[in-house]
Amino acid sequence: MSKDWLPAALNGGHRYRDRVQAAAASTVGYYAERYVHSDPSVWRERLAAGEIWCNGQQLRADAALAAGDQLLWHRPPWEEAAVPVLSQHAVVFDDGDLLVLNKPSGLPVLPAGGFLEHTLLMQLRSWAPEARPVHRLGRFTSGVLVCARQRSTRASLSARLRESTADVTVRRGCLKVYRALTEPLPADWGLGETRPIKTPIGLRPHPLLGQLWCAALAGDACALASRSALTLLERKPGRCLVEVKIATGRPHQIRIHSAAIGSPLLGDPLYLPGGEARAEVLPGAGGYQLHAHRLSLEPEGLCLEAPLPSGLLEGQQP
Repeated sequence: MSKDWLPAALNGGHRYRDRVQAAAASTVGYYAERYVHSDPSVWRERLAAGEIWCNGQQLRADAALAAGDQLLWHRPPWEEAAVPVLSQHAVVFDDGDLLVLNKPSGLPVLPAGGFLEHTLLMQLRSWAPEARPVHRLGRFTSGVLVCARQRSTRASLSARLRESTADVTVRRGCLKVYRALTEPLPADWGLGETRPIKTPIGLRPHPLLGQLWCAALAGDACALASRSALTLLERKPGRCLVEVKIATGRPHQIRIHSAAIGSPLLGDPLYLPGGEARAEVLPGAGGYQLHAHRLSLEPEGLCLEAPLPSGLLEGQQP
């Protein structure tokens, strides 16, 4: 394993706490519905192993639950996959409060998806302990990641990154610019041409997670309005190099929008043409190349840029 990677290792386990909202006839049934990643047989094994506590008492057999019961699942240590090391060389900008990093592909930002300790947040604590991420990038998305040391700064920037009022064709407010490789775009899409994508993003049923963000179903009243602008930079055999500007920060927005127009990110194992997800795949699966290349912030007058990774440098337009 390279010195630039943390090797796979066991973590210290984790305690998941829940407060029962409504009476349930079965502890196993409650957990199977609450955490759909495990079926009832797995929860029965965990119960028998003494991993579950109710109101401070360790449970060994299934039992009914009352509203207000306090549950604790003490998950034993598990192995976390190897991840890149975040070094101080990854700093793009630092003014003592705002800290902008060039996140490497393969490093989760926050605990999720089987990662607890092998995260960017945990690594930050060793050399920038007061800094916290303002937003997330997918594990396999590289590039500009904004952190801040002051809580007020994080709150303000988080709101702006989630929902900018900026037009994606005008550099004002908050503008996020990505580079990516996609499956071939339609033949009538000219080099240098920009087209808007406004496919709403909503939750759809998913057998492994219960629900997953995808291109919204028609008539979904809870769907989130989403806006991207995709520019074709270069056609290559079996792929296209594109630039994507986004004026909203929806979950998996670029992955979903590129799939929605029939050209998913090259190598994306999750999203199918049209924007639906494969039932057997989780969002954390990698294989695609997506890079948060630039972030412009006004009125601060900041334009922050993370150098392109090697896979996207090939054939790069000047």
